[in-house]
Amino acid sequence: MAQEFVNCKIQPGKVVVFIKPTCPYCRRAQEILSQLPIKQGLLEFVDITATNHTNEIQDYLQQLTGARTVPRVFIGKDCIGGCSDLVSLQQSGELLMRLKQIGALQ
Repeated sequence: MAQEFVNCKIQPGKVVVFIKPTCPYCRRAQEILSQLPIKQGLLEFVDITATNHTNEIQDYLQQLTGARTVPRVFIGKDCIGGCSDLVSLQQSGELLMRLKQIGALQ
C-alpha cells in the first residue's frame, strides 16, 4: 500500500512534498515552495498523517531516499532531501534551475 501510494504521487514534471502538518520543517518547506511561480497543479503537499499508514509510508520513504523524516521533497522523480536541503538549493539558485528543468515554472 505505502509503496503504491508514494510511487503514484512522484511524477516527472511535478514537485511533491510528503509532510506532517504539525512539523515545523514541513511548514517551512511549504512556505518556500508556495512562494515560487510553480504552474497550477504541479505542486502537491501530501499529508501522510491523513492515511492510516503513516509508519509504512515513512518506512518506504526510508528505502527510497535513505531517510524516513519529513518533509521529503521530490522534484520530478528525484528526492532532494528535506527542509535544510531545500533551503540550500534555494540559496544557491539551484532550486529554480531544477524546477525549470522539469518544466514546473510558469
